[in-house]
Amino acid sequence: MMNFYENLCFRCDQTVYQVDRVGPLKDFTFFHQGCFKCSACGTKLTLKTYYNNQDSNDDKEVYCVSHVPKIGPGHLDGSAVGIRSALNVPKSFNYVNEQIRGGGKGTFDAEALAIKPHLNNGRHSGENGHFAEHQYGRFDASALHIAHALRATELQRSYRRPIEKPLDSYLDKDTQVRLEMKHRKEEDDLYRKFARQREEEEFKFKEEFREEWERELEKLTSRFERELANKRKKPDEQKVLTLRQLKEREDLEKNLTVRRDKKKESLTRKLLEHERAATAALVEKQSKEMMNLINEKRSEFMRAESLYIDDDYQTEELFPYPSNPPAPQPPGVAKTDIYHDPLVFADIDQIAISVAQEDQKTFTDLVRMLIGRCGSDVEKARTIFRWITVKNLNTMQFDDTVRTDTPMGLLRGIKHGTESYHVLFKRICSYAGLHCVVIKGYSKSAGYQPGVRFEDNRFRNSWNAVYVAGAWRFVQCNWGARHLVNAKEVPKPGSKSKSDSLRYEYDDHYFLTDPKEFIYEFFPLQSEWQLLKTTITLKEFEDLPFVRSLFFRYGLYFPDENTKAVMVTDSTGAVTIRIGMPSNMQASLIFHYNLKFYDNDTDTFETISLKRFVMQSVVGNVVAFRVHAPCSGAFLLDIFANAVTPREYLTGEPMKFKSVCKFKIVCEDLQTVMVPLPDCASGEWGPMKATRLFGLVPITHQDALIFAGRELECQFRMSRPLTDFMATLHKNGSEEKRLAKYASHYVTDDLVTFKISFPEEGQYGMDIYTREVNSMGNSSGNNAEQSNEKHLLTHCCKYLINSSKRNQV
Repeated sequence: MMNFYENLCFRCDQTVYQVDRVGPLKDFTFFHQGCFKCSACGTKLTLKTYYNNQDSNDDKEVYCVSHVPKIGPGHLDGSAVGIRSALNVPKSFNYVNEQIRGGGKGTFDAEALAIKPHLNNGRHSGENGHFAEHQYGRFDASALHIAHALRATELQRSYRRPIEKPLDSYLDKDTQVRLEMKHRKEEDDLYRKFARQREEEEFKFKEEFREEWERELEKLTSRFERELANKRKKPDEQKVLTLRQLKEREDLEKNLTVRRDKKKESLTRKLLEHERAATAALVEKQSKEMMNLINEKRSEFMRAESLYIDDDYQTEELFPYPSNPPAPQPPGVAKTDIYHDPLVFADIDQIAISVAQEDQKTFTDLVRMLIGRCGSDVEKARTIFRWITVKNLNTMQFDDTVRTDTPMGLLRGIKHGTESYHVLFKRICSYAGLHCVVIKGYSKSAGYQPGVRFEDNRFRNSWNAVYVAGAWRFVQCNWGARHLVNAKEVPKPGSKSKSDSLRYEYDDHYFLTDPKEFIYEFFPLQSEWQLLKTTITLKEFEDLPFVRSLFFRYGLYFPDENTKAVMVTDSTGAVTIRIGMPSNMQASLIFHYNLKFYDNDTDTFETISLKRFVMQSVVGNVVAFRVHAPCSGAFLLDIFANAVTPREYLTGEPMKFKSVCKFKIVCEDLQTVMVPLPDCASGEWGPMKATRLFGLVPITHQDALIFAGRELECQFRMSRPLTDFMATLHKNGSEEKRLAKYASHYVTDDLVTFKISFPEEGQYGMDIYTREVNSMGNSSGNNAEQSNEKHLLTHCCKYLINSSKRNQV
């Protein structure tokens, strides 16, 4: 009985893991997916397209339909009977069969197509009127006079998928494995060196601590003995002295232990930094060697296959990927010119996810499983990026005794902390033949707040640039993998730890990120790696608004050029932050915000929520946040967003908002006493929300702020059926119940009219609620039923109203 869990690949004789297994075939052979290809031509096969030798049962190889040996008589072709030369004899160009080309009608020939000169290029007149060696004419872009049209097409296509051959077509697996084993031995030597250095430092550290302990203890003991000699005639004093000596010894031991732990932590950190630097240097060297091997084998393959066609079609046309890493330059096209939607990588991503389910013993195996079906350098980089983000190396559990020749041993750099996501990405890219660099600099990472200066190493970070699609492009695997979602969910029943409620998903923003967006979060130490046409300084980087990936995913932007990370209020304590929305997102984006003091988490001022000192409104494609500081000091404004459909909003289900940007608001000198806004429902002011989500179009008041007399009439037109309208008034210092009788409404056909009478002058807030007809069951005229369903209504919009006799018409 075959053991389906421990079997070898028929082609490479290596262990076949379940996720990469093809078989068993009918002769009980197994293959890796990458090894399951035609023995004659190397064409990738499937269980539906493979064939076995029909002439010999001893041959267990697999073939494609074109090369499978068949039973029966031999077949005749050009090469079998030596008639290829006869088949290649040039055809007569003078004889025309008139039975085929009839006269009397216009014909399309070389003259008509203006390609006769190109056909005649194959016949060069030699000396004495004889023809030189025959060169066959060809139909190409220049012959047909359509080169200009093809070039125009190429200009419309910003990114042309390069013509590439699969890696295994010119570099056999064994050759790559041999170089990898050489590199593995170098790594073994390096890690043994690390182990010796750690042992030596550990021994040295223990000796120093032991000597210091003995030295301090001897001082303490000598002092005790001297003092004890002076107290021999007083037993009570001797007892007190002994107790004091024991206490001082305990304190000495505690102090030395604390000093030892701090010193050991510092030493360990320095050793780890040294080991990381040494590992990165080794990976840099090995990556160059792997790239050199790939370039060498590719060049040999190109020469063998005669890919140098002529002067018009250079090698780079067929293999456009450069042999040497180009200098850093801004990319010529944007990320959206390469791909608009991550779904274009659905098949590639699925390969990465499948490969991540199992472990591999060599990087050669890993890379060939990942890029076997990739047709471009972009797809290669993508599948490597997705494998790392799916693998989630930060949560892997490593056995302390893991051997280097095991699947888990492949990632020992992650285990020992000497290798980061970025170094690993660079290493794997080299096995795929991709140029990749690790860039060091600053990032606005966890713990960063707008206004913080990069004066130390707190926010030092690393990331990658990979050369794909004809340019260097940014990749941040760590941030792409560590995108936290559902962090506040309650742990699932039966879960053993709170961490089960934390879930991470990949963030596509950090794959091939455009430099103009990347610079908002990452600042390289080498300015050329900003990949910007005009580089910025560290001070300018600090002043850039603190935005998150969702900001760019929604296509948001800042319409005001003076928008910075730190915004200073005017003398009244007011400042406005504006965010622009793309036209395709205006109907679905919902914003919220939170305001708190900058130096602590306090979000109230004199028991009043700081949210009531911010007015959010939407005008056209711009959402504005008008902040009025209640006192002098610094505040933190966090702006959130979510894209929802009207149907999702009308269900009344809680929506999760994610931060898109943060600002530090500084009020240096407040000369005006600010009062909070009325305590209305959170969110934007004005009727735009009602129009976007409810189809409720304002007729009388299009702005968020209304100036009214002692009475107000506000009217809307319904573009779709709504019911159960309700308006509530709010005023600082007044109870909502007391104001309820001053607001009413009536519906006439598709018009909704709200009538408000104000009991006194002042500033009011008016909330409007409604729901769609049949959204929560059939609408009824029964007052009791309506009363019971009031909590099912959805907030529609709100107005800020200033009532005064001076506004009376």
